[in-house]
Amino acid sequence: MKHEFRYHLFASLALFFLTAIFLVINRSPNIQILSALFGIFFGSIILDTDHLIFWYFLKPNLEESRLARTTIKNYDLKSLIKLINTSHSTHHNLVFHHYFFQSILVLFTFFIFTFTNNLFVITLVVSLNLHLLVDEYIDFFINPKILQKWLFAREDTQLPTKFLNRYLAFFSFFLVIFILLLFYSQI
Repeated sequence: MKHEFRYHLFASLALFFLTAIFLVINRSPNIQILSALFGIFFGSIILDTDHLIFWYFLKPNLEESRLARTTIKNYDLKSLIKLINTSHSTHHNLVFHHYFFQSILVLFTFFIFTFTNNLFVITLVVSLNLHLLVDEYIDFFINPKILQKWLFAREDTQLPTKFLNRYLAFFSFFLVIFILLLFYSQI
């Protein structure tokens, strides 16, 4: 997908600007805005380490894996992003891009909201949820079969594609709740 990086960037920037506006209105210290920025930044890139795990551990003998290792060794970030974008639809057996991980992440996010008021940690987990949902929506609109293939990898029975929109609506609802809790936790 050519514009996948742009979708992630737009979603992360939207989350950051909403959070920053809310923090400015509530007269929070500037360090809080910086903390939110770092939390959203790290949350938006952590899930892509899945592709590194794929290249280094799951399929290290592929030509694509050799190319990824060379790109990383040469610190060529632009080529690495391009490689992730082009190979995204072929990586089906990832650890973090899976329905089970998403379910655990939602529960973990509720746990985070209950036990901490640290803005960095809160924005990190909200951004993780956002990143995963953006990936799911991109593949859902392009080809729901690809989404079904990687979301339910390693499963004997998979959710039929006609129910994927309900799946996305369910987790989108939780993301909206998390964003509202993010704002509420900073009052």
